Amino acid sequence: MTNAHGPRHVVVRNIERAPLTVLDQLATVGTATVHEAIGRRGYVGPHITPIQQGTKIAGSAITVLTHPGDNGMIHAAVEQCTAGDILVVASTAPSTHGMFGDLLAASLMTRGVRGLVIDAGVRDTADLREMGFPVWSQHVSCQGTVKNTPGSVNVPIRLGEQMVDPGDVVCADDDGVVVVARREADWALEESNERLANEEQMRSRLGAGELGLDIYGLRDKLAALGVEWVDTLDG
Repeated sequence: MTNAHGPRHVVVRNIERAPLTVLDQLATVGTATVHEAIGRRGYVGPHITPIQQGTKIAGSAITVLTHPGDNGMIHAAVEQCTAGDILVVASTAPSTHGMFGDLLAASLMTRGVRGLVIDAGVRDTADLREMGFPVWSQHVSCQGTVKNTPGSVNVPIRLGEQMVDPGDVVCADDDGVVVVARREADWALEESNERLANEEQMRSRLGAGELGLDIYGLRDKLAALGVEWVDTLDG
């Protein structure tokens, strides 16, 4: 976004969001299932990891594009957050700074924000865990920030290899972060529920003693690839 004076920096107030009922159900599914159910899409990458364990969330993305080491636009984004949102922050260049801590978390929690996903650093991690505010970040760092550089709120951003539009559904748990396009939210939930039902059937068969080797037809496939079953290496 540019204008006659250079890059255009905006804070967009109005975005569309998926229904909270859909978000709540997707939160319980798990990122691995959602990722597989929508065609192995949406994964932001292994560089974004949780600072806590045992937490599953899903929410609507409030996106922030900010400058490395400058968290002013994160403060600007708080005003645009409502209950059920997840703050998603991307830097214009690599940043290891602690861009977010317990004070910003306290502000977001009062607005019903469900968590943070950021491709930079966070700090006050022990406090964040004690507060129960979940975070997925690329770094943990005590290094401080400034508030001097303009950026944007609720514009398309890139998080790893994944584009995130404002209002997209963000699912996050111990396995990572997956983004679902807002317009696909209902479909993603349907596909995820179908996959869960199939997995439950598979779990029952495996629990009864069947082998994945046979259920998935891998025995013949591996044999066709040249794998041999022998009693000993001399056989």
